[in-house]
Amino acid sequence: MFGYHGKMLLVDLTHGQVEVRPVDETALEQYGGGAGLAIDILYAKTGVETDPLGPDNVLVACTGPFTGTRVPSASRHHIMARSPLTGLLGESNVGGSWGVHFKSTGYDGIVVTGKADKPVYLWIHDEGVEIRDAGEIWGQDTMDAAAWLKSQTSEKASAAVIGPAGENQVRYASITHIGTIARSAGRTGMGAVMGSKNLKAMVAYGTQKTPIAHPDALKADLKKVIPHIRKVTEAFGKFGTAGGVDNYEKIGNFPIQNWRGSRWKGAAKISGAAMHDSVLVGRTACLMCPIACGRHVKVTEGKWAPVDGEGPEYETMGTMGGECLVDDLAAICKANDLCNRYGLDTMSTGSTIAFAMECFEKGILTVEDTDGIELTWGNADALVAMVHKIAKREGVGNLLAEGSQRAAEKLGKNAIEYVVAVKGMEPSAHDPRRFWSQALSYATAARGGDHNASWCHAYELALYMEELGIPKPYPSYSLDDMSRFVATMQNYQCMNDAMIICRFTQVGKAVTATNVLNWYNMITGREVGIEELMTVGERIFTLKRLYNTRLGISRKDDTLPPRFQTLNRKDPELTNQLPPIGRMVGDYYEYRQWSEEGIPTESKLSELNLNPSV
Repeated sequence: MFGYHGKMLLVDLTHGQVEVRPVDETALEQYGGGAGLAIDILYAKTGVETDPLGPDNVLVACTGPFTGTRVPSASRHHIMARSPLTGLLGESNVGGSWGVHFKSTGYDGIVVTGKADKPVYLWIHDEGVEIRDAGEIWGQDTMDAAAWLKSQTSEKASAAVIGPAGENQVRYASITHIGTIARSAGRTGMGAVMGSKNLKAMVAYGTQKTPIAHPDALKADLKKVIPHIRKVTEAFGKFGTAGGVDNYEKIGNFPIQNWRGSRWKGAAKISGAAMHDSVLVGRTACLMCPIACGRHVKVTEGKWAPVDGEGPEYETMGTMGGECLVDDLAAICKANDLCNRYGLDTMSTGSTIAFAMECFEKGILTVEDTDGIELTWGNADALVAMVHKIAKREGVGNLLAEGSQRAAEKLGKNAIEYVVAVKGMEPSAHDPRRFWSQALSYATAARGGDHNASWCHAYELALYMEELGIPKPYPSYSLDDMSRFVATMQNYQCMNDAMIICRFTQVGKAVTATNVLNWYNMITGREVGIEELMTVGERIFTLKRLYNTRLGISRKDDTLPPRFQTLNRKDPELTNQLPPIGRMVGDYYEYRQWSEEGIPTESKLSELNLNPSV
């Protein structure tokens, strides 16, 4: 098939061996690429017996058919492993340029197994793959390490590199991808998996082109679509993802004080507009992206200087700002920059610090426990100090490096009441009491409280997609057709993660399902309809579910934390309502053709041509 190289790279770090295997064409048709190929591999190679931080865990990174073409906002790849944070499916989707440079070396994906006996990095290029010594940069932050790696390989290369957090196996350590810009593969601790393997980095640069079946047709179509994308996403690009802070706070979607607050005036101080008018010095973009939602910020004066790099996104403003009540924009920029350098997921970091602040307020943690740090609400100094401690696993940071749920279990004293997590992962900064469809998606998403699993909040707020049977935004607080809506959006996003293309192309209907379908057919040479691509998405989502049910996940886990079920946000201007999650999940199982326990039925597996043993 066009759109692929048809080769998978296998690296065994224990034995220092590299192997190349063909990718079965049937698998490409079944799973598309990206997240689909990754879950197919992960399901086959890991299971109940796999220690997430042991050598038997596998780290899989796969590109899709759009990667390496001119399709906009498609310079992405998908990473999977068994998660050290949740013990379940771990995954992250990341942009930048690494995916394109890796695919340009002639491979569609890489599978890393085993553990090196000393720190190493991979240098992947046109001539092959080298396992090289990384002892000189072990302990360095991601930025310094990437500069050294490029000096040893190619200045044009992109480096997927971990920092001290990954080396110390912080359970939510991320992988920072550094080319001309920096982008992080956060969530579920993929950086900790790399650290457990003594793998400091994967550096890639190649010159091989992605084969395209109908290049002239693709070029002509993109020439028409890209100006439209630029036009309808202009405001989004101007203010970045944090441009949504003000409105989301206004409607009750922005997280406040570990999700217990209703309104917060501090949101205006950390909004995209506030950033634009103060610390923003430029916009950054992933390779071949016309939107340019990234922020380049500088802090040159004051206690948080210097900061000169990627700025915080909406989710970081929500978790480090709103959840912790920190309204000091410069401090959040500093904390965000430290997370990029240490290799930490900003969402779990901010959420876990907010949990610790509530434990401090309740007397479960004291200054003796926190090395003298006053973990009080709004304390910007405490926020930044805790980022350092978590990454280094120093003092109380060693406890919080385990994530809020594990930390609460160790603390006892009713600390579990202040944990806001789904399946062990702290949620994104979107409130399921405001968007019920997001509540259902949080409860049923493979990796936990994950807004990207469906992006339903955006389709309740403003978006719609006629081709998917969603002719208008879904009505808030309605249960009518809820199951079909959420399942459709979950399947659609899984399909996008197989192609791979960024969620933000859906802003303003910049890119529709019809566009995605046309580009897929032009690139691969196949002639399929939207129904077949949506089946690819459903197949991926279902195999993710089978992976988790094999690990013991069932209906008991498809729920929300107590705070989302019992504590409503109250204010005359808010419409938040507690979601009836039990009924919603039951209806959803019936629509999905899953059992009462939440396991896909044999008839559904047969329909999807899935035959793994559960």
